[in-house]
Amino acid sequence: MSKKVGIPVMILALLAICLSVISLTTSAANTKRIEKMSDADIQYVMYVGTNDKDTDEPVCTPEEAKERAADILVRHFGGYTIQEAYGGWEDNGVRYREYSLVVYLSDTDIDSVHAAADDFIKEFNQSTILIQSNQTRTEFYS
Repeated sequence: MSKKVGIPVMILALLAICLSVISLTTSAANTKRIEKMSDADIQYVMYVGTNDKDTDEPVCTPEEAKERAADILVRHFGGYTIQEAYGGWEDNGVRYREYSLVVYLSDTDIDSVHAAADDFIKEFNQSTILIQSNQTRTEFYS
């Protein structure tokens, strides 16, 4: 009778050991995945208007604005993403419209973004540049 009980107990013990090893391995893999996913980054989004702050007239054509912005962004960051946007607002009954550039930047810091914003303010004669800071996860996948 002890032989019959001994074999199932050994099988159960081996299964328990196997499950423990699998559990530890899976747990370590999940921890790595969670650690990688929790790496936070800040994505900066800049909204750059192209109407002169004094005249409310476009400083240049949309094509020239993109080229000027690209020059500033390459100088500061080496790379960039630009989207075109059209905005409008009303002030004291007067409606305004403006061609704008939306710039997305990752893998940088706020001081560098502010330095580029200073150049945009000068280049397009702006009062301000709207900057959003969005917490995100960034991965340069290859």
